[in-house]
Amino acid sequence: MSTLSNEYKNSIAPALMTKFGYKSVMQIPKLEKVVINVGAGEAKDNSKVIDAILNDLSKITGQKGVPCRAKKSVANFKLREGMPIGAKVTLRGERMYEFVERLFYAALPRVRDFRGINPNAFDGRGNYAMGVKEQLIFPEIEYDKIDKVRGMDIIFVTTANTDEEARELLTLMGAPFAR
Repeated sequence: MSTLSNEYKNSIAPALMTKFGYKSVMQIPKLEKVVINVGAGEAKDNSKVIDAILNDLSKITGQKGVPCRAKKSVANFKLREGMPIGAKVTLRGERMYEFVERLFYAALPRVRDFRGINPNAFDGRGNYAMGVKEQLIFPEIEYDKIDKVRGMDIIFVTTANTDEEARELLTLMGAPFAR
């Protein structure tokens, strides 16, 4: 069991309960899932790109990714419906907590000129989205083994009702928000 999931039960949940004055433990916000998404427009020309992305995602998350396909055809982009144009992984449970811990404490500090993540990237319903410019910040990825530097979107889906609750939850989990 990861230390973050134990910490949630022992210190994060009680702190949230006292701060927001919840009457029931079921009202305490928690992290529901983390979705990692990599978009690759160049995949329409080269099918090996999706394999490389899926390989990187499985190294980073410890879970096999799913290719994402185009929903509509767009002639200007030479894109047909059903072509693979990206990949995603949805993490839940123990793997999610392990990934969040590695992201906050190992990967993000490796970003050049890192001053914290944007504290305003909440969607109004308690979910947080952030972008990473390169997959090299994760220690599992070897620089010599990648074909191209790619970014990814990381979305934290919480059960919080407001952005303030979600921000407090992620802060207590160790999210390095910029001041």
